[in-house]
Amino acid sequence: MLSHDAPLPITHAMAQFAMDTTWHNLPVSVKNEGVRAWLNWVACATGGAVTPSVDTAIKGLLSMGGGHTPLLGRTEQLSLPDAALLGSLSAAAHTYDDTHLATITHPTGPVASALLACAHQLSAQNKPVDGQRLLTALIIGLEIECRVSCAIAATGGNQGWYMTGLSGGIGASLAVAKLLGLSKTQMIYSIGLAATQASGLRATHGAMAINFVPGIAARDGLVAAYLACAHYTCRDGSIDGKNGLLQVLTHKHDGSLIGYELGERFEMMNNAYKPYPCGIVIHPSIDACLHLVNVCGIKHQDIKKIELVVHKDALNLCWRKLPDNVLDAQVSLFHWVGIALSRGAAGVREGELPCVLDIEARALQDLACAQSNSDLADNQAIVRLTLKNGAIVEQKTENAIGSKTNPMTSEQLNKKFDELVMPVLGKLKTDILIDQCWDIAKSTDVASLLQTAHT
Repeated sequence: MLSHDAPLPITHAMAQFAMDTTWHNLPVSVKNEGVRAWLNWVACATGGAVTPSVDTAIKGLLSMGGGHTPLLGRTEQLSLPDAALLGSLSAAAHTYDDTHLATITHPTGPVASALLACAHQLSAQNKPVDGQRLLTALIIGLEIECRVSCAIAATGGNQGWYMTGLSGGIGASLAVAKLLGLSKTQMIYSIGLAATQASGLRATHGAMAINFVPGIAARDGLVAAYLACAHYTCRDGSIDGKNGLLQVLTHKHDGSLIGYELGERFEMMNNAYKPYPCGIVIHPSIDACLHLVNVCGIKHQDIKKIELVVHKDALNLCWRKLPDNVLDAQVSLFHWVGIALSRGAAGVREGELPCVLDIEARALQDLACAQSNSDLADNQAIVRLTLKNGAIVEQKTENAIGSKTNPMTSEQLNKKFDELVMPVLGKLKTDILIDQCWDIAKSTDVASLLQTAHT
């Protein structure tokens, strides 16, 4: 540790925040958002459990040995760290997970998955975790993860880094450390052990590996906390010290955004839940297309030309045209514009292979061109259609559904939950599970949720 004569590294403030935060001193709005984040994650993880990505991941993990930790939406059981990995990977499988728009981080997957795996083990040891303890740890992890992402983004982190892989393990480590009741010193060790495992490249987009990155973050965060619990040490400058995470990623040491008003202002409140199963930067364009079809009555057979004006991130991250597989389509602006205009819908079904290869949707992609506009916010887009009769119809999304300024309602989250979970668990278990999620703060043993969702 540094001497007290020198400024303390930011890891001290991060650990102190975790030590000081209790359910009773959290604002009501933050508690409510913690519940919403938990519900959204359970839906995404359960719905994603039956995808080819998860099937393949489980096959690989089981080839190295199993364990005793159950999974959402599956019959198999894995080791504790592998269960954390799989729960986060599964939540990202449909690209339907939450997003901190300012940094394109998907915060809840790594933190919630690590926490549920840990809670199951504690329950098996006759140390059940109640809902308030879980949610407090979840909120701590989400807050720290989002703040670390902000510090990386603000000081010039390369967009090629997959931000969830850089900050997700740090948030997960501190959340699990809180659940395990670690000391402040152990929490500092845990943060450092997670930071040194930070990883993830956006080159994984369009492959199963895109889901592996948040999975790694969950596993590494959990392992970091358990190592710290055994007093496995790490220096406290792991974030803003010499050769720490920020310097390595951005060539700067500024961790002030992590500590600024920590515990007073909650960055996690800027997290958003997706109404569509694809990259969130595509959503404003989808909103506009659905309006043109379902409100304006535009028929896709009448379209001659499609012009898209989007935020720069939509093209930087989702530039793919005419994808030929589900994973590429998840991050294709052009697929979702084509399918929204041809089907008037943009749900899980519209991301499956028959829709990806749909002749009419692909023909519309050929008619489309896109350009970015620096005047557009990340929740805005313009779709301009030239019709075969010469008419021009334009729709601008001013405030996309699911953005931080136009969040999904509880009713919309319930509908999303049903869409994802019912095909996996059936109606009866889905109804029980959604009630358990909304009432998680009243639970005396959160691991009981796995009994409902373990197929």
